[in-house]
This record gives sequence, structure tokens and C-alpha cells, in this order.
Amino acid sequence: MTSLLEASDLRAFYGSTQVLHELAFSLDEGAITAILGANGAGKTTTLRAICGLVRCSGEVRFAGTRIAGKSTEDIVRLGIAHVPQNRGTFLSFTVEENLWLGAHISRDKSRRRSDFDRLYGYFPILGERRRQQAGTLSGGEQQMLALSRALMSRPRLLLLDEPSFGLAPITVQEIFRIMRRINAEEGVSILLVEQNVNLALGLSDHAYLLETGRLALSGPSQELRRHEAVRRSYFGS
Repeated sequence: MTSLLEASDLRAFYGSTQVLHELAFSLDEGAITAILGANGAGKTTTLRAICGLVRCSGEVRFAGTRIAGKSTEDIVRLGIAHVPQNRGTFLSFTVEENLWLGAHISRDKSRRRSDFDRLYGYFPILGERRRQQAGTLSGGEQQMLALSRALMSRPRLLLLDEPSFGLAPITVQEIFRIMRRINAEEGVSILLVEQNVNLALGLSDHAYLLETGRLALSGPSQELRRHEAVRRSYFGS
């Protein structure tokens, strides 16, 4: 497979505090890759570093183009969409207004209406509530809206930060099922940050385990599931 995203010697800082330490990882075109780790391991910071939202050094390349140092808007235009943990939903806007905001980056205005239909096909509940204020949606519906807004830009790579956070298990299962479908049907690559290791390893092809901002383990997801340290720390066996 061809690498879509590559990082080497990646370091990130909040003020004078270094949070990521010489990370090196890659993600293949069309793959789902997970970043695992406990709270404070540096998972969210890794996504923020890719998007240019935190001071960092080192090399990050997307589809062969060096993106370290580029503005966040330029990175989005290259084909990277980010769904943060807090979802970033505009609560006073309607569902459809939120989606229009996601579409503004697209240069092809003629296909925007078909994009609405496409995403309402994945998330029919959003179509039913298109004129409803986002702040009145349930947590699961807001997560679906955040995903849909990111997909309106037709990204090649989707960065997802804790999509299961605060949601009921049945809602999480539905969202993960749709994420897998989007990956299979549209070829969107996914870099997933997730504390639920069982869910993440079940969805992803490859995974990286971070500990205090450093890479501790990496490999195919099913191999990591069987790794003694992972089983002991995350599955209690």
C-alpha cells in the first residue's frame, strides 16, 4: 500500500513543556489506523500536531507534501478533516447550517446538494432533523453531525478524536459501523484516537500505542490485541 500520511521525529509543545517525543508513524491510503493510550498519553496532541493546532517540530507529510508549518486551513484544503473530541458543533445553528459550514472549503459548489443527500443516506436521523438546532440533538446525533460536517469537504483523511466519548454503547456501535462503511465505500482513510481499546482494535487495521508522548508499541491491530502488555493493561488478562 502507498503511505498517505507519514510523520517522523515529531515533537509537540504546550508552552515550554514537551508533550510528544520523536514520534514516527504512518498511515496507508484507504486504511484505518488507531492511536491508543491512557489519558495524557499524547493521543489528542498527535492529531492537533497534524492539523497545525499546536507548536511542533519534525516532519509530517501528507500524500508526499510536507504539511508541517502550513496553516490549518491549507491542511484542510489538501484533504484532511478533523473531528475533535468536543465535536465543535455550532449549537445555535441548524443541522443543515452546520453542514453548509463544512462544505465551504469545497471548490466544487455544484456537488454540494448531492453531498447532503449522500450524508443523510448514512445518517437518516440528520435528514429528519435538518432544520432543528444542533444544540437540541442528543450526544450521539451531535457526533453524527460532526462526522457529517467533516465529510462535506470530501477529505482523503479523517482524523477522529474519541468518537465514542460519552455515548451509549448502542450509539457507539452504530457510529463505528457507519465509519467502516464510509471507509469501504468512499475510500476515506481514518486516523482514530480512542480510549476504548477493544473498539479501536476491532475497527482498525493497524495501531500505535503511546505512553507519555512516546511510541511504546505498534503493529497490526489483531497482533496488538494478543500482545501480553496490551492484554494486561487494557483487557485485564
